[in-house]
Amino acid sequence: MKRRAAVHPIGPVAGVSNDWRRWIAENLVLGSHPDTLAGVLREHGVPPDVALAEIDAALASPYLHGVLRLHSRLAKRDWLLGIEARLQRMAPPELTTVVPRRARLSGETFLREHYLTNQPVIITDMLEDCPARGWTLDALARRFGPRIVEVQGSRTADPDYEMNSIAHKAVMPFGDYVAQVRAAGHTNDFYMTANNDGRNRAALAELWEEMPRLPEYLADERKGFFWLGPAGTVTPFHHDLTNNFMMQLMGRKRVRLIAPCHTPQLYNTRHCFTPVDGRAIDLQRFPALAGMPIAECELAPGEILFLPVGWWHFVEALDISLTVSATHFRWDNDFYSSYPSNHDF
Repeated sequence: MKRRAAVHPIGPVAGVSNDWRRWIAENLVLGSHPDTLAGVLREHGVPPDVALAEIDAALASPYLHGVLRLHSRLAKRDWLLGIEARLQRMAPPELTTVVPRRARLSGETFLREHYLTNQPVIITDMLEDCPARGWTLDALARRFGPRIVEVQGSRTADPDYEMNSIAHKAVMPFGDYVAQVRAAGHTNDFYMTANNDGRNRAALAELWEEMPRLPEYLADERKGFFWLGPAGTVTPFHHDLTNNFMMQLMGRKRVRLIAPCHTPQLYNTRHCFTPVDGRAIDLQRFPALAGMPIAECELAPGEILFLPVGWWHFVEALDISLTVSATHFRWDNDFYSSYPSNHDF
């Protein structure tokens, strides 16, 4: 599988820094020709003899040879994923770009046809009798207005707001937040998300008694994550480390999904995120996404979207939106414990 070259460090070179040495090693592993790398180094001020000496030293390094062996094993895994990705591209669109809707899906059918096969599905007609379906902004503000909650703020000033979510935490009375949501119109600048769960679980404790129970799918625990925001909130493309239910209680959300087999083409360099913008995919910047099957759905109030572990998803609120997410399934859902610890390189 052809790999793209690593982006070189910014700015001129004074000697050869460790950043440039890492760049040399990464591009040799990715298959770049030494003469090409020497040319880039010369363009950035490295004398030709120094550039060649650095590249020769890298090529002779036993550390690089060890990395190359590991890279070959990983390339084999990418090749196997690539088989599934190619087959997906060959499939008719209704098999790869449409998320099926299933009414009142039984737990056994859900387990057999979706949970165990890692396939998304929208489940309908399961939330009608849930107390949470009666929530409104007015009613929530009356019940919890003075309580101090945590939200994410100042998101639009930071293109990496989701990765930097801790830095965007702010607190305010819940009633003030509801008023802010009402007045905001269309914005992605603030949002109450699962990342704010630590404080909000206590501040809005009574709501957890009213969350959907769904014993067909979920363990008998009162758990869930609360998402509330204006139209326009965006959760960028990422994958979760567990299976996840999105239970839509108010407003609509647009969701785009990409199967895990396409991960090698998703420019994933930090944790579970990709810089690909789900609102308008830039194929000049991200050419590997050309022709990639992307499923899309609109989640309406009363519907549940099953997001299988490892599936990349982009979420955009089309209205003022309230969503409850849950991960406490009846079946094994601990994929987090085996997640690689050095995922931020």
